Formats: sequence, C-alpha cells, structure tokens
Amino acid sequence: MNYKKTALSVNLNKVALVRNTRYLGIPSVTRAATLCLQAGANGITVHPRPDERHIRASDVPELAALLKGWPDREFNIEGNPSHNLMDVVHDLVQRKLPVHQVTFVPDAQGQFTSDHGWGFPGDTNRLRPLIAQAHAWGLRVSLFMDADPAAMAGAQSVGADRVELYTEPYAATWGTAQQAPQLARFAETARAALKLGLGINAGHDLNRDNLSAFIKHVPGVAEVSIGHALIADALELGYSATVQAYLRCIEQGRS
Repeated sequence: MNYKKTALSVNLNKVALVRNTRYLGIPSVTRAATLCLQAGANGITVHPRPDERHIRASDVPELAALLKGWPDREFNIEGNPSHNLMDVVHDLVQRKLPVHQVTFVPDAQGQFTSDHGWGFPGDTNRLRPLIAQAHAWGLRVSLFMDADPAAMAGAQSVGADRVELYTEPYAATWGTAQQAPQLARFAETARAALKLGLGINAGHDLNRDNLSAFIKHVPGVAEVSIGHALIADALELGYSATVQAYLRCIEQGRS
C-alpha cells in the first residue's frame, strides 16, 4: 500500500510531434499543458531531444513561464545529460523560471524512444558530476532505471534523489501469465530503492488498463509520467476527461 499521494505528470512530447508536422503552431503545447493542469494534473514532463522532433528548446521556457502561474505543480525535464539537457535546464535556472526535477535518461541521439536504464558501475563516473551540478542548481534528480533491485545501490551512490522505473516490460506482459512476476519484480525493486532512501517514479507505456494494478502492487510510487497513451486517449476523450480518468486510476490503485 502506498501512503502518500502519487502525482500524475503529463508528458507533452506527442502533442509537439503532431504540431511539428505543419507550420501552423497547432496543436499548442502550452494550451495542452493548461488544459491538463486545469483538469488536475500534478505536473508537466517534456523530453527535448537534440533533433527537436517533438519538444523544441523554445517550448521549454514557454512551459516554464506558464508553470509560474501554477506554483503547486511541477515541471520535469528529461533527457540525456550528455546531450542538450543540461543546457536547456541551465537556461531556465538563469532565467529564474520554474523547473523542479530533471530525469536523466541514457538515450542515444536519434533513438526512437527510451528503452533502457542506466547501468552501474559503468555509468558511475559519468553521472556523479552531472547530478552534483543539478543539485547545485537546486533541482531534484531522478535516474531512469530498469527494474533491478541490485541496481538501486548504484543510483543511490551517485547522489540520485529518485529513480524512474522503466515500466515497458510490465506493460508488455499485461493480461498474460508474466504480469504477476513482472509486478513482483517492480515491487522488489521499489522496496530496495525505498530502503536506500530513494524516491520512486515510474513511466513508459502505463495506461488506463494497467496503471491501477501497478500503483496497487508497487510501494511508494511518488510520480508517474505518462505521455503516449494519455495523449492518444485525449484524441478521443479530450484533455480534461482523460487527465481525470488517469487520476481515478491512481486513486483506484491506492484504495
């Protein structure tokens, strides 16, 4: 059972992806953020990749400026800290615009989507100074990680505040005989992380079908970041109804 609230952060990459197919500025990323926040989303997530195939660098300060009007919500920026992420975040810090969390993801440039977490000890020396820099800017750092209990000590050793558990392996087994073993593995990983003082985030292919079970069985989930499925649902239901549906899924998982 999770005793604290699980926040819903809406990833807007797919809104930007559709916008970028034309030069009309629609659909608006900031308008999408506004509607999601009005519906009760606890935060906004973006992943500004170097090729700008969805979120552009210029979107980030516009969204941060919007979030100034929502001081109780959070702005999470994810990406590879060895690419453009640190420059994008530093720009916000210098402008004194809101950014609350950075999520370090080990993506290659041009990678289709995030598909694996950091590895230790291999990534230790690379990550430690980058995490220290983010902390110097006053930011919380989450590391994108596979569900491996033994890897949590590595994340803790480099100074991470949280881990974001890569949930695609769980989502891929939904409705099959492997669902329960996958959930057990994620729960074991979460317990290992919590024991080390790490917070738990989660994301990738979570949706209205599988979210409640994940929240119910995995302890201590502080935040889920959901983009592809949520935006796909919003095409049919609208932003407001979709965000409220995901918030209900979270509550059902906690009840």
